Amino acid sequence: MTTTDRLDTQVIVVGAGPVGLLLAGELRLGGADVVVLEQRATPTTESRASTLHARTMELLDSRGLLDVFGTPPNEPRGHFGGIPMDLTLPSPFPGQWKMPQTRTEALLQEWALSLGVDIRRGHELRGVSDRGDFVEATAAGPEGTVVVRGGFLVGCDGEDSTVRRLTGAEFPGNDAGRELLRADVAGVTIPNRRFERLPAGLAIAATRDGVTRVMVHEFGSQAEPRTGDPEFGEIAAVWKRVTGEDISGGTPLWANSFGDANRQLTRYRQGRILFAGDAAHRQMPIGGQALNLGLQDAFNLGWKLALHLGGTAPEGLLDTYHSERHEVGRRVLSNIRAQAMLLLGGLEVEPLRSVLTELLTHDDVRAHLAGMISGLDIRYDVGGPEHPLLGARLPDAGLTTGEGPVNTAQLLRTARGVLLELSGGGAALPDTSGWADRVTVLPAVPEKGGALDSVGAVLVRPDGHVAWAGAPDTDGTGLRQALERWFGPSR
Repeated sequence: MTTTDRLDTQVIVVGAGPVGLLLAGELRLGGADVVVLEQRATPTTESRASTLHARTMELLDSRGLLDVFGTPPNEPRGHFGGIPMDLTLPSPFPGQWKMPQTRTEALLQEWALSLGVDIRRGHELRGVSDRGDFVEATAAGPEGTVVVRGGFLVGCDGEDSTVRRLTGAEFPGNDAGRELLRADVAGVTIPNRRFERLPAGLAIAATRDGVTRVMVHEFGSQAEPRTGDPEFGEIAAVWKRVTGEDISGGTPLWANSFGDANRQLTRYRQGRILFAGDAAHRQMPIGGQALNLGLQDAFNLGWKLALHLGGTAPEGLLDTYHSERHEVGRRVLSNIRAQAMLLLGGLEVEPLRSVLTELLTHDDVRAHLAGMISGLDIRYDVGGPEHPLLGARLPDAGLTTGEGPVNTAQLLRTARGVLLELSGGGAALPDTSGWADRVTVLPAVPEKGGALDSVGAVLVRPDGHVAWAGAPDTDGTGLRQALERWFGPSR
């Protein structure tokens, strides 16, 4: 006998992968009630994405999550289309950091549960309906049908998003033309290969803790229409044709493939339904950018949606999620498409690879591409007078408060806005007590000669991006306008 369970919440998050769990935690920090629906009965055992970039590490640190994550192995060198390059840029976490997705997901789930998120595993989404005043989701659960009503629903359910399919969301772009086959194999001994281009194809191999991850593409081959993952025998056969090595005697722990499909939703918000992560954009997971792009979507959306639900958000705040993140996504998808051409192309791309290899010896070219890959170069259009800090992430610039030295991450632990009153930088701040429930005012002394020296004051959003900077004008109009633009009217 089946039953129908009815739940009411403020936000329904579909998908308990890293993006959905991070978003759910961010919403709870902002005071919103959250129910997560996940069709898998248990967390994944497949460690798909394993790279966290510098900007993602900064964001995780801003919520204290690195206290439980620990410090994963660091690798300063990355690549652009398989061409090695140094990713080091000014950041507390330069380079890239290696964390298996299984562990990332487990730690984010533990954090979300500790904040009071209601995670419903084994619940397969069957229907979504935006009723104007609320959104309703119907799911098939272990004990029957569950109907959840919420103020908003966010699809974080991956590249084959059920939410996207049920809502008919417009998802233009290109299907995969080429693919990379991938497997984790135990019991094989082969040389490590880092983007090794052989006459017949591309081969990648790395062994850790007795398990070898192999990835292979045969030049000239086309992506297969697949209804599931490839058999290990197919991967072993392609590996042998490309490298001459026989790995068929190994024990496959996991096998899959990913193609160079490149698609992006026309709108990240459709009424009361929003999308984040791979549900909003589909791309080849080159260099770990796909996971990082999705996690940064969640950081951008979480505080805005929570503020909206709290009734204090300014008009149009929620729409800035689409305007800010769609453009970031478009740019990332563009660089991934370029990298896929360099990585999977045959002899015809060798001249281009040679030119790019030469250009990467110039530090400004290297820094430009490293900023793009790491997410450290993201700058949002936040309005207001022009200022070098405006829209960029707040640099970690050596601040001292009454409690001693603090870094940028410590300022953002509560997921609130922060208004830094910096000594020696200009006139005193106007009265901002009307925003005290949303913004923390913090007097601080900047490091002499640092990025914040002589700035005056800086208004920082909960995601760490600067919403206003400078010396307040005589009546404080500019600062108050920025507070209203990002945190709503004064109380």
